Amino acid sequence: MKIKAWVFVLVVLYCISLANSVYGMEPVGGICDVDGSKNSVEIENLARFAVDEHNKKQNSLLEFNGALKTRQQVVAGSMYYITLEATDGGKKSKYEAKIWVKPWLNFKELQEFKPVGDETANASSYCIWRYPPGYV
Repeated sequence: MKIKAWVFVLVVLYCISLANSVYGMEPVGGICDVDGSKNSVEIENLARFAVDEHNKKQNSLLEFNGALKTRQQVVAGSMYYITLEATDGGKKSKYEAKIWVKPWLNFKELQEFKPVGDETANASSYCIWRYPPGYV
C-alpha cells in the first residue's frame, strides 16, 4: 500500500513538472534567462533606469550603451539581473544591475549596480523552464 502511494505521488509530481515545461511556466524563485532581451524595449528601459539611478546615487557620469544579457527571478514582482555595457570617461565596461519591479504598484528600484568581469557576464542560468517566445 505504501509503495502505491509513493508511485502515485511521483506520477503526480512528474505530470506537474511536465505541464510546467510545456506551458512555459517559471518556478517561483528560479533565476531564468530572458530570451530576446537584447531587442526588448522594456529591458532597455530598465537598463537605462539602472544607469540613471546609479549616476544619481554615485554622482557619476556613466553613459548607457546597451543591454547584453538579462535574467529574471520571480519574487513579489520580478527581480531583473541585467548585464549591460556603459561608457565611463571614454572607456567601455560591463556592469550588472539588479532591479526590483512590481508593475501593479508602478514600482521599480535599483537594488545593486556593480562592475562585472567576463566570467560573471557569461554565467549561465540554472533555471530549466523558459517563458514562451515573445512573452517578455
